[in-house]
Amino acid sequence: MAHVNQVQGRPPVVIGRTDYGRLWTLAVSLHVREGDVADQLMGELDRAKIIPDDQVGNDVVTMGTTVRYTTDTGDDRTVTLVFPNEADIAQDRVSVFTPIGAALIGLSPGQSIDWLARNGAVRRLTVQTVNG
Repeated sequence: MAHVNQVQGRPPVVIGRTDYGRLWTLAVSLHVREGDVADQLMGELDRAKIIPDDQVGNDVVTMGTTVRYTTDTGDDRTVTLVFPNEADIAQDRVSVFTPIGAALIGLSPGQSIDWLARNGAVRRLTVQTVNG
C-alpha cells in the first residue's frame, strides 16, 4: 500500500538513474521557456529516490510506460509518458513536460498526487495500472 509523505502531501516516488539524468537535463534546458512546468518536474526529481535502472519495478511510471489513471473530475485515461518531441495527444502520448506528465513520473498503482493544471486549478489523479 502506498504511503503519503505527510509533510509535503505527496507520495514517495522512485526514478531510475538514466531517466533522472535525462529529465534533469531536459528541465534545465527548457526552464527559460517553460519555467512553471520545469519547476514542477525539478520538484518531483528533487524528492525522488534515485535507484539503479535495473531495480525500478515494472509497476513504476517511467519514460515510455503506459499508465491508466483516474482524476477527481471523473476522467479515466490511459496514456504513454514520453519526452516532449514524442508527444502526440491524438495517440495518447503525453509529454513528461506537461503538468500531468510531471505529476505521473515515478508513481505506482494506488498512489495519488495533486497537480496544478495549466488553468491554475489544483487537480488530483490516482494511478490505476502501469504497463512497461
